[in-house]
Amino acid sequence: MLKKLFKFIWRALLVSGVLTAIALFLPKFVVLLFASPRSFSVDDVPPARVAIVFGAGLLYDGSAGPVLSDRVETAVKLYQQGRVEKLLMSGDNRFIEYNEPEAMRQYALERGVPDKDIVLDYAGRRTYDTCYRAEHIFQVDSAILVTQAFHLPRALFLCNWFGVEAIGVESNNRYFLKRSRIYWNTRELFANFQAVWDVMVTKPLPVLGDIEPIH
Repeated sequence: MLKKLFKFIWRALLVSGVLTAIALFLPKFVVLLFASPRSFSVDDVPPARVAIVFGAGLLYDGSAGPVLSDRVETAVKLYQQGRVEKLLMSGDNRFIEYNEPEAMRQYALERGVPDKDIVLDYAGRRTYDTCYRAEHIFQVDSAILVTQAFHLPRALFLCNWFGVEAIGVESNNRYFLKRSRIYWNTRELFANFQAVWDVMVTKPLPVLGDIEPIH
């Protein structure tokens, strides 16, 4: 009896493990497949009017951290090369002392981007929110997405899902430690599952507001 019980538990655990692996790796495979033909370098990306820059962590003084500054630096290159006309900086600003869009703006201003060509989205709390608001609030119908390689496939999947005809450019101006890259890519397994779950099942509504078309 005890032997049969152990066999049942072992098989249940095995089946659960296989199903969990499929649930995590299948969305990752789908978004990678979707993103591959839509990913470019700074030098070969087709021009678009708007670049969407995704928020990331800040330093203790409120300035852009390494991941975020890497993204903005890439966006500045696109602007300086005339491949985009406007930079939509989208990030988290739920708290007064934490303002990703403003940190991104300051970084771009210091590198010569005119303030008139910078648009701030203070409610881009998640990639899902940024892509949703790009279409519904800022009326963006096509864009170049700017972020690191580990994040770009999910961003492309979500923005295109919400009606933004998006292509992407990988930010790769800095070297990041291997352990950081392993952590980010592992986290993306769960984030990709969440992205697919959100668009297919829960369909959460981000913070919205008045429509602000980018002119």
